[in-house]
This record gives sequence, structure tokens and C-alpha cells, in this order.
Amino acid sequence: MFGFEAIIAHDGLGISVIGISIVFVSLILLSFAVSRIHKLIGLWDKRSKYYNRSKKPQQKDQKTPSVLVPTLPQDVQRVSRQFKLLIEWMGEPFPLPKLLDLSGKCGLSHPHSTINEFIKCELIIPAENGYYILNKQVEEKILLLEEKRSSA
Repeated sequence: MFGFEAIIAHDGLGISVIGISIVFVSLILLSFAVSRIHKLIGLWDKRSKYYNRSKKPQQKDQKTPSVLVPTLPQDVQRVSRQFKLLIEWMGEPFPLPKLLDLSGKCGLSHPHSTINEFIKCELIIPAENGYYILNKQVEEKILLLEEKRSSA
């Protein structure tokens, strides 16, 4: 027995349909996973925020008023000093791609999301022709907040 007769006799059609179904379902699951990977990367970038929240509730310092830099998280406040040194080394105004490149070479953690937070809280503000500058007023507020925290 050869050809289609042998395939039909030994239940080859059922096995091939099951194999095609497995491959098709696997490809659907793979495409779904690839389409959602950007959300997983976003969660991974903000893992310290979620980890600290689940570990212990955040306690507000009663001595420092909430008027000072209300939108700047503490982890970004710590990193701002390192980025400030890079910006001073590059000179102002500076292009964001160069800042991203230097921060990656220096080994700073999560440079894209950190610079995004700086722009959201207006620590880095746009200048002209696609360049950016450091906002001195927000920078002074950060320094005051760090001084009060270190003295307490």
C-alpha cells in the first residue's frame, strides 16, 4: 500500500490535521505575545515603583511641604544629580539623543523612562530647534528637598 491509501489506512489525515492545528494555535499565541510585549516592558521599567508600593506604604514627611516638586518621584530625584552632571559636561542647550547615548554609556538605569519623567515634571524643558535646557527653578527645588531630607 502506497500514497493516499496508506495515509488513510493509518489515520494520517487526523494526525496531520492535529499537527496543523497545533502549529496554527502556536502562531496565534506567539503573535498575541509579541503584540503585548510593550506593556510588559513598561511594567518592567517601573518595577521599583510597584515593588516599593507592595513592600511598605509610603510615608509622607510632615516637615517638607508638598508644594516643592510635587510631580517628581524620589527615585528620579536621586538620579537627577547624575543627569545634571552629564548635562553640564555636554553644555546647554543639548540634544536628547546625545543625553540618552551618554547616559547609556555611563550605565545609568532606565535612561529613557528617567528622561521622560524629567520632561513630565519640567526639569528638562524644550529650547529652540529641538534642543533642551535644564530648568533652574525646578533644580533649586530639588536641591532644597534633598537638603531638608539629609538634615532630618
